Amino acid sequence: MTTYVLIHGAWAGAWGWDKVAERLRTKGHRVHAPTLSGLGERSHLANLPITLTTHIDDIVNEMVWHDLTDVVLVAHSYGGFVGTGVAERAAERIASIVYLDAFIPEDGQSFADIMGETPDGPVVPAPEIGNNEYPTEQERMRVAALATPQPSGTFTEGLKVTGAYLKIARKTYIVATGFNHFAPVAAPLRNDPAWTVHEMPCGHDVPLLLPDELTALLEKA
Repeated sequence: MTTYVLIHGAWAGAWGWDKVAERLRTKGHRVHAPTLSGLGERSHLANLPITLTTHIDDIVNEMVWHDLTDVVLVAHSYGGFVGTGVAERAAERIASIVYLDAFIPEDGQSFADIMGETPDGPVVPAPEIGNNEYPTEQERMRVAALATPQPSGTFTEGLKVTGAYLKIARKTYIVATGFNHFAPVAAPLRNDPAWTVHEMPCGHDVPLLLPDELTALLEKA
């Protein structure tokens, strides 16, 4: 049995991991997929002063209160900021880290720095979903209905990065070739023997688009 902690991306929630979590549990693994503060079923908290540190606390506390060790920490998209911050605080609990089409921030960098724009309100509305991002209109509408505004403080706070994630024994990067926004992040890791890089032939929302294939890769991680 392996213990997985799954971190969702911006504007999402634990629901984004449901398909993968179900498959991992069916295979006998222990899975924790907490919803980050202010999002999903915790969106009623969105107008509180929630920051990136709050989201890091969400995951660290999940591991501490459930006494999780030898964790495979999986971070999707914006969750790369959270996962990197978690490694700074609790690397001793993490056996393997997986960045899934995710940001790997530099020291002091914020999500807003990378995106090139600063939010001007307490929350950032979820972006519109393109017609071709999901295989069916029903799935597209479901994701659009479940997406929630993101607390702005999670985008504007810079992250202190000492490189703790680099000291984790097993490091994996999974890049979605149908989205390609994160190809530049994966590129320098391909020739680094400390990393394993995989490609997924789909769009950015890999846990919903290719749950079977992703589950198989996470078992290897």
